[in-house]
Amino acid sequence: MATIELEHIRKEYGNDIAIEDLNLDIRDGEFVTLVGPSGCGKSTTIETIAGLTKPTSGTVSIGDRNVTKLPPKDRGIAMVFQNIALFPHKDVYDNISFGLQLRKFDDEEIDKRVEKAADTVQLNGMLDRMPSEMSGGQRQRVAIARAIVRQPDAFLMDEPLANLDAELRVHMRTQLQRIHDELDTTIVYVTHDQAQAMTMSDRIAVIDGGDLQQFAPPLECYNRPANLFVAGFIGSPAMNFIEGELTSDGFASDAGYIDVDFDPGTVDAAVGQRVVLGVRPEHVLPTDTATGDVTASIDTYTDVTEPMGKEIFVYLVTDQSATVDMEDPDAAGQLLMSVGPAADISEDQPLSVVLDKSNLHLFDADSEAAIAHGLAEPAGVDASEDTPASADD
Repeated sequence: MATIELEHIRKEYGNDIAIEDLNLDIRDGEFVTLVGPSGCGKSTTIETIAGLTKPTSGTVSIGDRNVTKLPPKDRGIAMVFQNIALFPHKDVYDNISFGLQLRKFDDEEIDKRVEKAADTVQLNGMLDRMPSEMSGGQRQRVAIARAIVRQPDAFLMDEPLANLDAELRVHMRTQLQRIHDELDTTIVYVTHDQAQAMTMSDRIAVIDGGDLQQFAPPLECYNRPANLFVAGFIGSPAMNFIEGELTSDGFASDAGYIDVDFDPGTVDAAVGQRVVLGVRPEHVLPTDTATGDVTASIDTYTDVTEPMGKEIFVYLVTDQSATVDMEDPDAAGQLLMSVGPAADISEDQPLSVVLDKSNLHLFDADSEAAIAHGLAEPAGVDASEDTPASADD
């Protein structure tokens, strides 16, 4: 096992900046996921750790060694890629042991390591199979076993489940968690799939445009997002955003359909400041079922409903003649609500809703940084308690 530290990593491709001043301190034995949209720099980051990409500036340390200038083979890491890349003419045993054979390990040591790795990924009894005789999930486990036998200081995994179908991805998520627990080793994992990031990770590094947006445990990123990007990217479906300003009475939306009463003295912002109110779909509630500290009722109409099995997504508009426009949600006073499967809600019906004030978020409209998480009364919460962790924490 080993710590992994990136200090002021910058990677340029001509005039394009893939990574800009990235700092990460990954703890020994930690499962860290790099997550973000396509092209954000997460794969470049893991390739920099692996030594497949040389940073323009900055240092990479694994354990107590500065490995910035070392080739991949000398860094004590093993990689698992999206492309499984097994040898089709070799059986499972030879695929797993190929790297050890190249390094001239003796047969007894190879047998011991292959047997242990096969047991870890539950491939017992399959060592004589050919890749063509195996399912996609089984082939991915062969690739993981091939990495395990090297007994590396850290595992680097770049979208290893991307080519699997939905059911296999869920299965392999649990397999990877079990393997991590059993090996107790450091894993850096890359994905654009936030479900994988949320379920497997000790911490997630949310990256956008080569910049680290937040580095924190998954639920902290979900419940206390550092900025608008994290709030919108983490969570499916995404958080609702309503533009407005801070008033002496609390928050007033530009479109005039949502006002939230609270003491503005409890947040680190000034009256008149442009802000964005955020609320997740599960915290938009039908008025007749709401409890606790909620906003005044908002009169809406249901536009579209999407039954998802365990929940129903309900698209709401305050203007019945308007339709949902995700590019301009304020145009129709739009809100996305998530309710349980037993909710009796149909399309084109009037519906009164409220917002759960304890789960509302405020962001500065200019900097997009979080101002507060939770606007529930009674007032008097120290504003410092609502200051989110920075990306460098």
